[in-house]
Amino acid sequence: MWLYLAVLVGLYLLRRWYLERQRVPNLTEKYVLITGCDSGFGNLLARQLDARGLRVLAACLTESGAARLRAAASSRLQTLVLDVTSSQSIAAATAWVEGQVGDRGLWGLVNNAGIALPTAPNEWLRKEDFVRVLNVNLVGLVEVTLSFLPLVRRARGRVVNVASAAGRITFFGGGYCPSKYGVEAFSDSLRRELRPFGVHVAIVEPGCFRTPIVDTEVVRQSIAHVWSRCPDEVRQAYGHSYFSTYNSDFLRLLSTANSNLSLVTSAMEHALTAEHPCTRYTCGLDAKLYYIPLSYLPSSWTDRFLCSSALKPAGSA
Repeated sequence: MWLYLAVLVGLYLLRRWYLERQRVPNLTEKYVLITGCDSGFGNLLARQLDARGLRVLAACLTESGAARLRAAASSRLQTLVLDVTSSQSIAAATAWVEGQVGDRGLWGLVNNAGIALPTAPNEWLRKEDFVRVLNVNLVGLVEVTLSFLPLVRRARGRVVNVASAAGRITFFGGGYCPSKYGVEAFSDSLRRELRPFGVHVAIVEPGCFRTPIVDTEVVRQSIAHVWSRCPDEVRQAYGHSYFSTYNSDFLRLLSTANSNLSLVTSAMEHALTAEHPCTRYTCGLDAKLYYIPLSYLPSSWTDRFLCSSALKPAGSA
């Protein structure tokens, strides 16, 4: 019996391996729009797909970021300036992209633009801190997707949304984790709605990677700024020791961040170019072996793993 089971599992894995290596034909004729291409995942993916011969439309937040990317890519790659928090900017970008793709439509939309800061214990933050992150990571992603969906449907193409392992389990405060939970929920509903139209929606869930949005010095300054503006009552309740420990613990987490961004961009590329793409791509050993498995445990167990015993409020024993 065990032999038959092993054979069945082996055949299943072999079939999956074969299907995942089938590629979509005529990739050089397909247009892909990527947001957040100034740096990090978006910048690397734009250059990666450009090298594969796809027609990349790289959306950057700044003109200087767009200029740097053009200098590093072939003449096929085109750039545009896009602020995902601005409806006017999104509308202008949609009109420009439609002029580029015409009747062929947009094969791929990669919602990569995102920010992480400010992050801190929730009580240290203000409403506008949450709104700032949510507007980029979730609301902006939703508006960009809705605006470009007619072009993606025309091509029977792909939508790739960059979520995070932090969209499956929350391990720090602020707007980042809620925004990524929202990306997961939006992507799930979108995938089911668009399936009859031949459009595939994939979710990419990176673990902790070393990108400009989690630069160590910038994070240090951000946490210090948030702490400095806290009301006196909050600062007294938590105490300076709590602040110092939280700061050092968070920076220690960032020091373990993976610098191999290609693990994420290769997953994005597969979602765009594979004949049989996956629904979810979990990237990084920390996400695969720790954060995602931890998300399936009972909440009381998860809390024990994630709560630092070194974090003690002022006056606690």
